[in-house]
Amino acid sequence: MKRPSTNMKLSTAFALLILCAFTATAQQAHPAKATPADEAALRENVKQMEEGWNTKSGALFAKPFATDADYVVINGMFMQGRDAIAKAHQGIFDTIYKDSTLKLSVKQIRLLRPDVAVVHVTGNNKFRQGAETRETNAIITLTLTKDNGEWKIAAFQNTQVLAPPQR
Repeated sequence: MKRPSTNMKLSTAFALLILCAFTATAQQAHPAKATPADEAALRENVKQMEEGWNTKSGALFAKPFATDADYVVINGMFMQGRDAIAKAHQGIFDTIYKDSTLKLSVKQIRLLRPDVAVVHVTGNNKFRQGAETRETNAIITLTLTKDNGEWKIAAFQNTQVLAPPQR
C-alpha cells in the first residue's frame, strides 16, 4: 500500500481546517436555540423580579441574580452583588415606590451559547408621586448564565424609554 504524499497530507489538513472554520462560522450565524425548559426558566427569572417588586420584597426581587451580578439602574447608577441589589430595592420599596406596580414583558430571548442568554424585557412602572399617578417605561437587557443547571442574571441594564417630543 502506498503512503500518502506530503502534498496530499497538506491538502487533507487544509480541507479539515476550512471545514472547521466553516462549521464555527455556521454555528455563530445560527446560535443555540433555547430549549422549552431553558426558555421557561429564563422567563421565570423575569417573573420573579416582577413579583418581588409588586410584593415590595427586595430579597425576592434580587433572588434571580447571581451573587456577584452587575446592575445598572435606570438613572445610570451602578451597583454590584445580589445583596446590594436587594438592599437598594428594599429601600425604594419602603419609600418612593411603595405605591407602585411593575409590569414586565419578555420581548426576546437569544442564546449566545447554550449557557449564556440575552433577554430583552419591556417594563412599565406606575407609581404615585404626591397626588398624581405617574408612569415610566423602560427596556431592560439581561445577560444570564447557566451554572449547574440554573439560570442566574449576571448583568442587568435598565434604560428609560422616553416618549418622542410632541410637535
